[in-house]
Amino acid sequence: QVQLVESGGGLVQPGGSLRLSCAASGSIFSITSMAWYRQAPGKERELVARIISDGSTNYVDSVKGRFTISRDNAKNAVYLQMNSLKPEDTAAYYCNVVTGPLVWRDYWGQGTQVTVSS
Repeated sequence: QVQLVESGGGLVQPGGSLRLSCAASGSIFSITSMAWYRQAPGKERELVARIISDGSTNYVDSVKGRFTISRDNAKNAVYLQMNSLKPEDTAAYYCNVVTGPLVWRDYWGQGTQVTVSS
């Protein structure tokens, strides 16, 4: 009954910026982490950024210094600010929420397309 609704994707020129949003609705408890993954055609899905319940963050090396993940606890929302976008950032981006430790759940958003092209 929990749904993750994503928004913010689109077409942007190299060097531009986008901000992805993911809002969780429904009953959700004890979020362990929220994250963004991405997958391009013919490539494996990869973890882009993750924020843990204590506020710590992790990023894949290719986006360090360019992307920032943040969370709004009151809204059960997670965001991904993407700056200095490159063509290789083009992919479908997926929001992920993991709950626990007492009740482990793994939720996924529907995906939002990010295309970086001139």
